[in-house]
Amino acid sequence: MLLEEILSFNHQFVENKSYQPYETDSIPNKKAVIFTCMDSRLIELLPKALNIHNGDVKIVKNAGAILRDPYDSAMKSILVAIHALQAEEVFVIAHHNCGMNQLDTETLLERMKIQGITEEQVAQLTVDPNEWLKGFDQVDEAVKQSVSVIENHPLLPVDIPVHGLIIDPHTGKLDLVTNGYE
Repeated sequence: MLLEEILSFNHQFVENKSYQPYETDSIPNKKAVIFTCMDSRLIELLPKALNIHNGDVKIVKNAGAILRDPYDSAMKSILVAIHALQAEEVFVIAHHNCGMNQLDTETLLERMKIQGITEEQVAQLTVDPNEWLKGFDQVDEAVKQSVSVIENHPLLPVDIPVHGLIIDPHTGKLDLVTNGYE
């Protein structure tokens, strides 16, 4: 069982004080917040490709690095990073070959039903599930949209640059979409 494996490893991790090389405080050393995708290929690759180490940045993740609603939890986290934790720049970093690229919401909803979600449960949603679960057609356009939502938020200070990039999940190569300094 994965939980038992994690708890066993964690016990040894703490017992051996393996956490000591990672000790830091809550203020990001590089004064930045990164909004990126939850893709498992980026867990180690993204920080290494950006020369980011423990304590350097705040990282906010969701499926596809998609930000459509200026009042969702990702935007709240970005604002907290800026106003409470001294982040001075925002990086939106999506990636090529993302599962949210042209996501078939009908297939996703069917998978949910196979896993026991009923039509009644879907009907209880206060949003259109096809719109809410929708991915994107082109990753660069999705990055521009997320950057725009952040840049146009009424609580974002005007001097905070918001950059947009796309990372290759195989090589770590970055493509610049939006330079927040311009």
